[in-house]
Amino acid sequence: MAAEERPESPSESEPSSTSTVVPDANPLSTTSTEMRTDTDTPQTGPLASALESACRGEVRFDDYTRVLYATDGSIYQAQPAGVAFPRDADDVQAVVRIAAEHDMPLLPRGAGSSLAGQAVGPGCIVLDLSRHMDEIREIDPAARCATVQPGVVQDDLDTALEPHGLKFAPDPASSNRATIGGGIGNNSTGAHSVRYGITDAYVEACEVVLADGSQIRTRDIVLDSPEWDQIVSKDDREAAIYQTVRAVVEDNADEIETRYPDLKRSVSGYNLQKVLRTTEQGERVINLSKLIVGAEGTLGVVVEADLSLVTRPEETALLVCCYDDLLESLAAVPRALESNASAVELMDEDVFRLAAESSEYAEFAEPIPDGTVAALMLEFDSEVVDDLPGAVERARVELVESGAGVESLEAFDADEQDRLWKLRKAAIPLLMSMAGDPKPYPFVEDASVPPAELAEYVAGFQEILDAHDTRASYFAHAGAGTLHIRPVLNLKDEDGVETMRSIAEDVTSLALEHGGSFSGEHGDGLARTEFNPKLYGPDLWAAFKDIKSAFDPDWCMNPGKVVYRESEPTDIRDNLRYGPDYATLEPRTALDFDSEGGFSHLVELCNGCGTCRQTDSDVMCPTYRATGEEIATTRGRANLLRAAISGELDPEALYDDRFQSEVLDLCIGCKGCQSDCPTGVDLAKLKAEVKHQYYDREGVGLRERLFANIDRLAALGSATAPLANRATAVPGARRVLEKTLGIATERTLPSFRRESLVDWFTARGPQVDPGDAVAGVVLYPDTYTNYSNPEPGQAAVELLEAANVHVRIPDLGPTGRAAYSQGLLDDASRRAETLLGELESFLEQGWSVLFLEPSDASMVVDEYRSLLGDEYSERVDRLAANAYGVCEFIDTHRLDDRIAFDSSATAEGLTYHGHCHQKARGADHHAVGVLRRAGYAVDPVDSGCCGMAGSFGYEAEQYDLSRAIGSLLQEKLTASAGTTVVAPGTSCRTQIGDFEGAGRPAHPVELLTRALAD
Repeated sequence: MAAEERPESPSESEPSSTSTVVPDANPLSTTSTEMRTDTDTPQTGPLASALESACRGEVRFDDYTRVLYATDGSIYQAQPAGVAFPRDADDVQAVVRIAAEHDMPLLPRGAGSSLAGQAVGPGCIVLDLSRHMDEIREIDPAARCATVQPGVVQDDLDTALEPHGLKFAPDPASSNRATIGGGIGNNSTGAHSVRYGITDAYVEACEVVLADGSQIRTRDIVLDSPEWDQIVSKDDREAAIYQTVRAVVEDNADEIETRYPDLKRSVSGYNLQKVLRTTEQGERVINLSKLIVGAEGTLGVVVEADLSLVTRPEETALLVCCYDDLLESLAAVPRALESNASAVELMDEDVFRLAAESSEYAEFAEPIPDGTVAALMLEFDSEVVDDLPGAVERARVELVESGAGVESLEAFDADEQDRLWKLRKAAIPLLMSMAGDPKPYPFVEDASVPPAELAEYVAGFQEILDAHDTRASYFAHAGAGTLHIRPVLNLKDEDGVETMRSIAEDVTSLALEHGGSFSGEHGDGLARTEFNPKLYGPDLWAAFKDIKSAFDPDWCMNPGKVVYRESEPTDIRDNLRYGPDYATLEPRTALDFDSEGGFSHLVELCNGCGTCRQTDSDVMCPTYRATGEEIATTRGRANLLRAAISGELDPEALYDDRFQSEVLDLCIGCKGCQSDCPTGVDLAKLKAEVKHQYYDREGVGLRERLFANIDRLAALGSATAPLANRATAVPGARRVLEKTLGIATERTLPSFRRESLVDWFTARGPQVDPGDAVAGVVLYPDTYTNYSNPEPGQAAVELLEAANVHVRIPDLGPTGRAAYSQGLLDDASRRAETLLGELESFLEQGWSVLFLEPSDASMVVDEYRSLLGDEYSERVDRLAANAYGVCEFIDTHRLDDRIAFDSSATAEGLTYHGHCHQKARGADHHAVGVLRRAGYAVDPVDSGCCGMAGSFGYEAEQYDLSRAIGSLLQEKLTASAGTTVVAPGTSCRTQIGDFEGAGRPAHPVELLTRALAD
């Protein structure tokens, strides 16, 4: 369809505007942008009521929920009518029936990580199957099969299968949050499709709810058998489906043979080529499961699936062949496949360059030789080749010495292999973190061609990009002929949108010329459905429509995906998240967002990939892990912030109680997103800014002011101790605190010491002469250590002096962390300025500043730059460069080599829980290294935020959530091999200590000091 022939889309009916910077506008205000209410239809009221009555699970039709489910991992956005969270198949049937009665479209959804817009549908009722329907029903190791509900996350399934030496073969990069149901809908695969193929090969049977609410079981049925005759003899939907599918496949056998490409990966259209097969015994078998797989929820809702499994290889090895020319690397792919590799992946120079420039991924790019333009990464496994070193060497000779390779790397160690895989998987996050509005967008990224055609195909692709004056990076599954190629475009511009459409048309033609498919991995969705008639021709396009009508006569199941009605054509340009009509105002901010490209750009960095829903790491997002709520993810918060500043929500929503309590207050500032979000959406920073604007407008509450000034309260408590400690023990005192300040009665309050750490050190004095010392340091007396728990500070002094370090503990004010966490940025800024001044003379002498409390260390290293701005940049940079945790300082300079430890004192095994802020800045390993060299056996647990999070765990309304997050940590601690828990964070030690029988952990420096030799 030409641009001038396009039907008007919903977004085009709204007033047009452009992105605007308004420095004098009210902060975070976008009142000039009209509210979008195109999903407020009259029938949603009675529809919602009917669903609530019939469904045991939750039903939500509010504006926040609609925003949360308006996007997935793609470039698209469209608000649904509402969301249902079914608890079981009965709930799904009830929702489907009621939707049919109200003539409402339905959209089944898993983690919402799809990249082609499969999980986006305007005006749909979304069925979130990930919330409750996540049970692994059965594992049969002997038969190598499992039965699961659709909401099971793939990595969780693989974890359950690991003790049996089994796994689910398809391995998409999103497996740590993607659900099995989503993988079935999309026919997912991953890096190892060269060996294992794709999802449809492993789905043996499904329980499917059809569009009329009936439920069928799809499985192998022998054609013309008694079982077949029984099914088709009935006068129902199931009989009509079987009869139609058989007729369609048999009548179009020649077209199916001709039109379907001969590829390991082809996931466009319906699987007509796989639904019928002939067995070795000559029986003709139909299995509708093969048709349901890849149907993107357009034919029915899968509520249970029987999966076949594969064994896990015991050993693997990697070979990375580096080339100085992209096309030469691609021309080598057929030879690479002859080596019996289980995976053949490509990375290009953009990936290496961006990784080298990234603090998070730089270490993984270090082994790549200079001058490498492209690299092929081959994995070999012990189930395919008997001699891994021999297979690697033979491939190296073939691809490097006999080919055009520049150099090669080999990895047999599991850790080394993991580092190379992390570099490969870093491609998308590195590319999507690109600054500015032009981004490498996914819309033609997974066209698939025969590997022998790959080099010519990419040469043609480069010509298309040149013709459209843009560029792209090249990476991913070269061995399967599927490269992820993302052209860089600005979709906020009309020309950019039309260029996208033109490139898609050209690439479709190019893929067809080379015997390929428009999608080899990510499916059709809103991005590729319109090109299916071109890919499959008129006869098979008509056959797709017949299949759709048989399953779904009213075309209400995820409409517009895979197939469409001529009266409602799917267009790649419609329902864009950032289209020409998208507008947002750049607010005036207290924090400096220049390095992120501005406040709105930081919000827009969220691409919806859903990493914040991952299950294989405890780092992010702890509130989601405890609640299972989309609103508690980094993605959910970013979506709601973007909706508010772009006018999708009323901008006044930023200042209402619901936004503050449900969106912002449940972000506990753990900074996990800073390190684990692939594109670096720093929600803790965004929260601090919005909270600041809120308090400027609405005023600051007493509790918030109290927590922000906790240093003053602690100083007063210390000065009046022990009387201050007794005050909270008076009967009824804690209840009064909860009623007046909202401080949870169940939470242990800190007690105060009459002699502070500063007082103790002033009386004691330094014991190492500065002239003889190896270094001079300021040990920062944080509020809790100074006034409540000086033992870690005293231990740190003794430990440092044992390494011949000259230590000072001056009377310093707070870093501003407490005020910053509350959003009181003016207070935080004043305290930061004061502390910089106090430390100036020490820094000028070349001293370092050491912190016992990780959150204070991260404050000066991370937050001071944006808090104080350019005026203080040199001073802040100098402080940050010389700021360390105590163990970080000792480890970095290997000062423990100067310390004598008593091996008899380090016999106990330790469980180490690192602070989330340490993890965010990559500093959590230092204490583990020092403790181990001192002689301790240390088990560092894979854990994130403890849930205490400064003041969060003290707040009465957050206490239950705080404990829920803490219980996730407690499970890890209980399962650890260590007998003694150590943790550097004050909040962490408080939370762990409050769990019954846990005991309050020590700080790592205390354990190190106890082990000092006499």
